[in-house]
Amino acid sequence: MARPLVAIVMGSASDMPVMAEAGKMLEQFEIAHEEKIISAHRNPQTLHEYVSQLKDRHIEVVIAGAGKAAHLPGVIAGQCTQPVIGVPMKTSDLGGMDSLLSIVQMPRGVPVATVAIGGAVNAAILAAQILALKHPAIEKKFIEYKEEMARA
Repeated sequence: MARPLVAIVMGSASDMPVMAEAGKMLEQFEIAHEEKIISAHRNPQTLHEYVSQLKDRHIEVVIAGAGKAAHLPGVIAGQCTQPVIGVPMKTSDLGGMDSLLSIVQMPRGVPVATVAIGGAVNAAILAAQILALKHPAIEKKFIEYKEEMARA
């Protein structure tokens, strides 16, 4: 398998059904990725160690899904130079609005691109668009994807 270009990180195993959709979409673009479960709250040191190795491991984009307080995408963005795409998770308390607002309301200088609640597929498509700027093979796949969408 090729070295991963995208890291899919989630705060809890309960996020896996949604975040797995991002992985499936990346596979359609033939983009190698890895999936990790690391809580920003329960495992902050493990998260810091993981994020500190992203550049050396040539990870180019991070997709981070989190629910409730949803600090994971912001914590990652605060510690790395790679673009971070946040996926707010639907929650039982506020339907995911808590997650959405936690991710989208980042302070100046620490942006997180944010997709819709549960929007892991769009997060993967955005990651592919970012990677297409540098990788011609991904650009070709992305153009084919857009053409197929237009035909459908």
